[in-house]
Amino acid sequence: MASQTQGAIIGIGELKPVRYSTGKTTLSLIAESVRLAIQDAGISKEDVDGLLVGPQVGETPQHVPATVSEYLGIDPNMSNTVDLGGATGPGMIWRAAAAIQAGMCETVVCVLANKNEKGETLRSPNRNPIREFDVPFGASGANTSYALLKRQHMEEYGSTQEDFARIAYWARKNAQLNPDAIFHGKPVEVEDILASPMIADPLHLLEIVMPVAGGAAVIVTSPEKAEKAKHKPVYLKGAGEKITHRAVSQAPNLEGLPFNYSIPRALDQARTNIEDIDLLSLYDCYTSVVATTLESAGLCKPGEFGDFVKNHTFGHDGDYPLNTHGGQLGFGQADLAGGMSHVVEAVHQLRGEAGNRQIPDARNALVTGNGATLSETTALVLGGER
Repeated sequence: MASQTQGAIIGIGELKPVRYSTGKTTLSLIAESVRLAIQDAGISKEDVDGLLVGPQVGETPQHVPATVSEYLGIDPNMSNTVDLGGATGPGMIWRAAAAIQAGMCETVVCVLANKNEKGETLRSPNRNPIREFDVPFGASGANTSYALLKRQHMEEYGSTQEDFARIAYWARKNAQLNPDAIFHGKPVEVEDILASPMIADPLHLLEIVMPVAGGAAVIVTSPEKAEKAKHKPVYLKGAGEKITHRAVSQAPNLEGLPFNYSIPRALDQARTNIEDIDLLSLYDCYTSVVATTLESAGLCKPGEFGDFVKNHTFGHDGDYPLNTHGGQLGFGQADLAGGMSHVVEAVHQLRGEAGNRQIPDARNALVTGNGATLSETTALVLGGER
């Protein structure tokens, strides 16, 4: 039985990541991303009647949709702020489809962007419980939190540093076929990753994403309108979402990670299974996230990702293509827009326009997003056929 098509992606726009964005504003990066997506979709700005954006967009701490709408010169019938950390990009896609199904709008632009000025860090005051229960014990940032999860996996299952390093190796290897990747032309070997500085034991520098400036936008419309699209539409076939905690001190054990719900939910909605997925476009802020996601997806049993990455290949021509654009570890992470890069790559592959990294006959993709510390998760199944 065919799955129910929930919506369709008809346009994508992504900025080439740069280390620093001198003189740029987040709003200007949003506008450029949206312009590219509208151009790619072959529609006009006036056709957009829905808007989804991320939280606290650079220049405005609140009224974010109104500020972005005004800046873009659109007047949407539906708008909202989506706040799921790194899961925000994929989370926007199914929300856009849901709004269209509800009759609130017909064509939605989902956009995320981030400037990255050298020496400047824009952050809102942090008054959440992490300040009480985690920070006093040294868990004061993402590096520390993801290091704890990696250490737990190593202690519980005996996974090795080499196991995790192979994930970063494949990300960099795939990035060599993507000229837009921040690490294009900079391949590394497993030995290089293990020799890189230890940032938060047991995490090495080359297992961690490098922040960049950039942005990405995706246009979602109804399956009916998509039939007249400029490019081959990419259809949303299934979605799953789950939040289990915020602070790493409150995280469940590895068997209770939220991906254990969101990925099977998306596959079930799409009426497919993991072995029928042609592209794994998995959120990869740290190698430890990919390791546990592979296990949650059912590609291997809990604790066995190490053998899985030893025994398989993950390039576009491999048996399990994984983050063929380089992932965030190879492409770069433009804050929340880093998660959207996984959606954009899936669209490229399912359209058959990924060039020298094209997966032969790619029909469907699993896209994941992860926010906080394996806390907020979204999974999508995208397909090239309705």
